[in-house]
Amino acid sequence: MTRVVFHYAAGPDLEARLKGVPGLTITVCPEDDDARLMRLLPDCDVLWHVLKPCTAAMIAAAPRLKLIQKIGVGVNTIDLAAARAHAIPVCNLPGTNARAVAELALSMMLAVMRRLPRFDAGMRHGIWSDPVLQDGIGELGGRTVGLVGYGAIPRLLAPVLAAMGCHILYHARHPVADALGEYRSLEQLLTESDVVSLHIPQTEQTTRLIDATALGRMKPGAILINTARGGLVDQDALAQALRSGHLGGAGLDVFAAEPPDFNDPLFQLPHVVLAPHIAWLTTGTFDRSFAIAAENARRIMAHEALLHLVA
Repeated sequence: MTRVVFHYAAGPDLEARLKGVPGLTITVCPEDDDARLMRLLPDCDVLWHVLKPCTAAMIAAAPRLKLIQKIGVGVNTIDLAAARAHAIPVCNLPGTNARAVAELALSMMLAVMRRLPRFDAGMRHGIWSDPVLQDGIGELGGRTVGLVGYGAIPRLLAPVLAAMGCHILYHARHPVADALGEYRSLEQLLTESDVVSLHIPQTEQTTRLIDATALGRMKPGAILINTARGGLVDQDALAQALRSGHLGGAGLDVFAAEPPDFNDPLFQLPHVVLAPHIAWLTTGTFDRSFAIAAENARRIMAHEALLHLVA
């Protein structure tokens, strides 16, 4: 039986789903349990990697390791050079979490614009009417939404935004023939958009793409949504743009360091909606992901071509 280490914490529902994957012996190892991970790696055939960095030391500690399978899309948290040095293929799962991430991006747009977390907190403290908080609330419909990137997630998100009456802009490396929306350079998109939503991988070229200069180009009162990678944004510059009132709010599911420093200034700002990198995390994502990941585990043991090979 192929031995898989799932490097992520699991609640009862997820544990049951993992037990139901046929043909594999899957052991759950929470990301904060390094000692358990190092005990499991020597007998591991396949590592199902989620978020905590897969390092050269981890790879070296797994002499039987035949495959690193990313449960998700971004592989910036995997030491690809170390994997290549040990001749271990790396695969990801493009599209499996797209619907979940698109839904949370939309939810964050609405939560920031309609100030839902702040109304919820007020209600729980006995506040029914808050004229200041109620003042100036707008609608998403009729706004210009700029999508940075046009992969699987924006392809699902754009039609929903269009149905709500949004004007859609997008930026990608090249114009996309069947894109729903108008192509813009990044500078133009930032200047024209009421809401900017990030949907690109983090690479050397995109790290801190949204820096103080980029934030300064955004419309006064605009909103930034990031469900992609925290390193795309200069968080100090974002905090300053929010504190100064230049930006109207932000929705952040990802952070430069994870877990983040909970003393970060962003955590003290009431017009920022926060989530702990869970945009992808739904039962639908798991079902789609485990089906492909299990097939890749079968293929690696059978010496067959892998699905979605990255490196």
